Amino acid sequence: MELKTVLERSCSLPAILVGSSWGAWLGFILAAKHPSLVKKLILVGSGPFEEEYARGILKTRLSRLSDEEKHKARVLMEAMDDPRTDDKDISFAGLGKLLSKADSYDPLALATEKLEYRYDIYQRVWRDAERLRGSGKLLALANQIECPVVAIHGDYDPHPSEGVQRPLSRVLKDFTFFLLENCGHHPWMERNAKVSFYAILRRELA
Repeated sequence: MELKTVLERSCSLPAILVGSSWGAWLGFILAAKHPSLVKKLILVGSGPFEEEYARGILKTRLSRLSDEEKHKARVLMEAMDDPRTDDKDISFAGLGKLLSKADSYDPLALATEKLEYRYDIYQRVWRDAERLRGSGKLLALANQIECPVVAIHGDYDPHPSEGVQRPLSRVLKDFTFFLLENCGHHPWMERNAKVSFYAILRRELA
């Protein structure tokens, strides 16, 4: 696992691991498979851990877009599914920008680095991740986690907070959950939640 190698080469171990979105799942998997490397796991805006909570995510996102944006999103998704589309990375990037808007409550205007969108990598990784969740194996990894786990989630995040809080509360021995008000998928970019987010993060990292 690439993350394991990065930690072993660059960190004092065991480490406090902070993961956002897909990175939250990645940290969860690492903490389960290599418990000696992680002394605390912090999940930010994690995807839901059970399939039932994931079914309405796309619907929620689309409902937050204008009619024109909804149409554009559907066109981009069709292009990504069409084997005749030459450069799916372009469609993937366009969809990503639309969904980022839907994921945010009141985002700060921040300069962001240029991201590279790779649809092929997304397809491979997400296909495996969905299978892991759908089979129940993702949540079952909690039985191997030995460190405290903290989850920080926005109440406006289209990934429902219940899909993180309820499953993990059932299976983890040491689990703490924080719900931030008026906050979307990326708390550090939210005008109303940024201060609270960093206050929690500093406390948990201390």
